[in-house]
Amino acid sequence: MHAIDDAALRLPGAAWRITSSEVAALARVKRPVVTNWARRHPDFPAPIVYENGRPLFDGYEVTDWLLDTGRGNAGQDDLRAELTLHSLNAWRDTMPAAALVAALSALICLRQQLDRPAAEGTWQDALDRAAHLDTDDAFLLTELRAVPPELGPALAALADDLTDAAYNPAEAFEWVMDARRRLGAHDLAADSPAPALAKALARIAGVATLEAGGVVAVPHVRAGDLLAALHDEAAPESGHTFLAADADAGLARLTRRRMLVRGVYEFQLDVADGPDRSGMDLAVDDFGDPELLLCALPYEFAETRDPRTALERVQACTDLLANGSSAVILGPADALIDSLPQRGAADLLRRSFLTEGLLKAAVSLPEGALPYRPGYRTAIWVLSRTPRDERRGRVLLTDLSAQPLTASVLDDLAEDIAIWRGAGWTTDPRHEPRHGAVLHATVLAERPGAAFTPRHLSDADRYSRTVTERPARISELEVRLETLTEQARHDGDNRSLRTHATLRPEDKPARRTTVGHLLKSRRLRKLPGHRIAAAHLSSKGHYPVLGPDEVIGAAPIGARRIDREILFTAYEHAVFTEPGDIVVTANPRFGAIVDEEGLSVVVYPARVLRVRPEAVRPVQPRVLAALLRAAAAEHPRAAGAIRAPRRIEDFAILELEPEEAQRYEDLLTQIARRSAALREQTTILEDLTRLTAAGLQDGTLAIAPDPTSPHRRT
Repeated sequence: MHAIDDAALRLPGAAWRITSSEVAALARVKRPVVTNWARRHPDFPAPIVYENGRPLFDGYEVTDWLLDTGRGNAGQDDLRAELTLHSLNAWRDTMPAAALVAALSALICLRQQLDRPAAEGTWQDALDRAAHLDTDDAFLLTELRAVPPELGPALAALADDLTDAAYNPAEAFEWVMDARRRLGAHDLAADSPAPALAKALARIAGVATLEAGGVVAVPHVRAGDLLAALHDEAAPESGHTFLAADADAGLARLTRRRMLVRGVYEFQLDVADGPDRSGMDLAVDDFGDPELLLCALPYEFAETRDPRTALERVQACTDLLANGSSAVILGPADALIDSLPQRGAADLLRRSFLTEGLLKAAVSLPEGALPYRPGYRTAIWVLSRTPRDERRGRVLLTDLSAQPLTASVLDDLAEDIAIWRGAGWTTDPRHEPRHGAVLHATVLAERPGAAFTPRHLSDADRYSRTVTERPARISELEVRLETLTEQARHDGDNRSLRTHATLRPEDKPARRTTVGHLLKSRRLRKLPGHRIAAAHLSSKGHYPVLGPDEVIGAAPIGARRIDREILFTAYEHAVFTEPGDIVVTANPRFGAIVDEEGLSVVVYPARVLRVRPEAVRPVQPRVLAALLRAAAAEHPRAAGAIRAPRRIEDFAILELEPEEAQRYEDLLTQIARRSAALREQTTILEDLTRLTAAGLQDGTLAIAPDPTSPHRRT
């Protein structure tokens, strides 16, 4: 165990030393932006010390400067919190990550419960207050007693600083939970769903519509992410009782603190630790049957995972449901969704959820639902116990396995489930589910081992605008293809292309120049690229963006754009390209293109070489771009090298006579025109292939006989 640096133990108001990279992370900007701030703004805080030649800044001074100037992309409410969370990194060599999170969360809980600063008085005073509050040592006393006494005061001050920066102690507690990954407390996050998914699961469970005073249960609660999501989604002042349990006593204590700091009273909370007689890890004897149950089944390695075991755990959950109660289960896809051996024990058990009318919806999820288990495929089951006379015998199957778990996709899923529930687990003629279909439960129950995934498009998808317009879209592409062919024939582009290249006569040796000389002789002008935040780029802006990806051909030109309002407000000094500008880049490799249309925004590290037409011997744009690419090919970057062997200014290129340069420019123009026409034809052919294949695959298109074909049957 290393001794902690004295600077890391100073109370709030003292200096936290942060590097330029950490300043950039604090302000949510790129690293070079901090260097520009320090160079251009005299009031930017000066470094307080240099460590191995690297400047270290006072974190509080930097935060104050960001707050005063409004610079950076971080919200003002987040800056102080981010700085305080960053300071936790200084403790990583002093306390184990899990112990640090446990102690800090306990101190925040102690402050919230007693409504007084945790650092008030001596460290022993804090321990005495904790012992008086937690007489049974159920949620925080053990964690605080484990803190070395010499570290306690500084850690308590840190907890107070974090709470003061937050809106309330509950928000400060969640900041600490968000920081567990960066601190290395991986055991506290390994089995937690992605935050967006946890929120969606709470919405799918329908806790927002649960009547006041309901009972909500979360077995296998782990660090309490799902329980916290349910509490966030529940109606204010709902007065629900929250039941939870986990086999790990430390995680159960953490969950108690997490709910207590949210204002859930002890008589509304029961978090058990260790298994009970039911094997569910959930004590329900004193609370009756829960109206709502949300559970993420424990993760098991693929080599030892048994679908039957997972389904038995689901069955144990449904045993707790009374009529009208529901459960949402997140579990392994190979047990809940994928095909199973026909008439095996797992298959029979899974189909029993259909025959008993319990399973209402099944959702396939993509990999990555659990960030720490990126290859773990999961699925969601929505179950509800309904009286026999109220069963509709239908199940909603949704396939999101190829969809990103974005907020919009998860919002659509939660809305589909809410409408499905609100309609009494039957179809609503006013709404058709996205990405799924409704089937009679008997269809699946009578197909042993069949996967619980939709096999065909829903009516909404079959008759959507995209599907019905496919034939018209295909016809438009065919007409456009014919037009391009006729245009090429009319323009003479079908004739043979001749470059008229010959060996250069020995009496006319080639003369060379450099880009640097062209710049000094004012035949070219160099313009820098702009630093544009990635968040400000989209596919629907007003102006195209040209960066390294577009220049080297890694991304299509026009795919990235920037909105007019954002450009003119956030980047008021940005300039547009002009027609004929050469956009070049040296990273990640050399590239040069000619911007034909202009009115584009060039993104650093790409830059612009602008031809000066008023020069005595003006440069031809296409000629210069072609010669630059050829010069770069003579000096490729070595494998593993960070920089190119030569600067663009040092590239030696051929100095053509004006007449020869014009001939070469005309040739390149002709090649570019033909290339553009061929690219458009290729794109049309690819679109035709894609559209017809998609229509045939989903059963919405058919190929009719060609009346002009000589092979047509008579």
